[in-house]
Amino acid sequence: MAHTASPPPTAGGLTATEHRLANGLRVVLSEDHQTPVAAVCLWYDVGSRHEVAGRTGLAHLFEHLMFQGSAQVKGNGHFELVQGAGGSLNGTTSFERTNYFETMPAHQLELALWLEADRMGSLLAALDEESMENQRDVVKNERRQRYDNVPYGTAFEKLTAMVYPEGHPYHHTPIGSMADLDAASLEDARDFFRTYYAPNNAVLAVVGDIDPERTLAWAEKYFGSIPSHEGKRPPRDGSLPEVIGEEVKQVLHEEVPSRAMMAAYRLPHDGTREADAADLALTVLGGGESSRLNTRLVRRDRTAVTAGFGMLRLAGAPSMGWLDVKASGDAEVADIERAVDEELARFAQEGPTPAEMERAQALLEREWLDRLATVGGRADELCRYAVLFGDPQLALTAVERVLQITADEVREVAAARLRPDNRAVLIYEPTQATAPDTAADVSEGATVSETGTAADNHDQEAAQ
Repeated sequence: MAHTASPPPTAGGLTATEHRLANGLRVVLSEDHQTPVAAVCLWYDVGSRHEVAGRTGLAHLFEHLMFQGSAQVKGNGHFELVQGAGGSLNGTTSFERTNYFETMPAHQLELALWLEADRMGSLLAALDEESMENQRDVVKNERRQRYDNVPYGTAFEKLTAMVYPEGHPYHHTPIGSMADLDAASLEDARDFFRTYYAPNNAVLAVVGDIDPERTLAWAEKYFGSIPSHEGKRPPRDGSLPEVIGEEVKQVLHEEVPSRAMMAAYRLPHDGTREADAADLALTVLGGGESSRLNTRLVRRDRTAVTAGFGMLRLAGAPSMGWLDVKASGDAEVADIERAVDEELARFAQEGPTPAEMERAQALLEREWLDRLATVGGRADELCRYAVLFGDPQLALTAVERVLQITADEVREVAAARLRPDNRAVLIYEPTQATAPDTAADVSEGATVSETGTAADNHDQEAAQ
């Protein structure tokens, strides 16, 4: 068998081994016999940052197309076979990756591996104009239902465009624009698949009640004959100045339930000590009911009904800190903004207290443990660190790095980044409703995979 293996480091009783097939596919295995289930997670190193102007949304569109059948599995067969075997499945798209995953009864693991290999190796045999049009309409309806026709639904998209300037690979969110979705051709989709959906651009993680030797043999059997592809175009440079340099603000008059202030700050790249410090800072300031902003705005001033701070970690560009405050009653946003700036300035001067540091580190540790506690969550984390940082073993020790951060580091990153001249701000002012909700229905017969794009990814990943 053509592969190389890395030694199995252990962290808290968890282990993982990495292997590489001759065609470049990286296979990460983590054995866990606590429950008779197995998770399969496949990450492709492609997201919206790989798209070009005029063809945004292709990565997300292709996530849907991957559920439309392949050479041996027609139509909705992937769903039907997995669910018929007692498993669950899904796929999501983000700025930096597209992933597909199944959790199966352990004795059905081979089925999941065969299904993923079949569509990696033969999706083009089934991709035609009919499936393209079907899923184009599904994605457009998804945009209407999750973004355009939802209160505050386009906030994440607007703030992203303000934090990452025109021409930057992260300027647009994974959902893409209506115009670009309409413009995408079948040949665009085929070229996208050939370029990015190759074994040497993917990581396969299998976690759970598995026999590692047999699982690796199945990976070789089903994936080993799929040819690699060397035509991948690397993403454009995502570097930017550490701070925006000025406050960028928009006031929006829309049909929303209440006034709101939303802001986005440029933060350090994921994978750095500074990013971990920033995550702790945002957790102290806006993570949960005991956070500083919730205590000040919701419990003391009573000018807000919610106040949260979270972090969208990004490896190929500055990460983003996301502030979300919904006003209470007739409270003025100007008063909220003034209170936010007071709290941020005080934090930049004083930093967190020992009790706040202990709480924030405990919260992030719990989130890490929650992710690794399930076979699906662990498989996803192993893929993430393999694709974005080159080493799946980092997933097993991530919390150790967070626990090593000092209060001084947290204060320093807050002072450097959580400043008015390093943020984009949206102010929402409600208007009188003028028409009923016109959210479109999903096309009948369409296969919809629940996607974690744009604001959905933010909600999943941020420590709010």
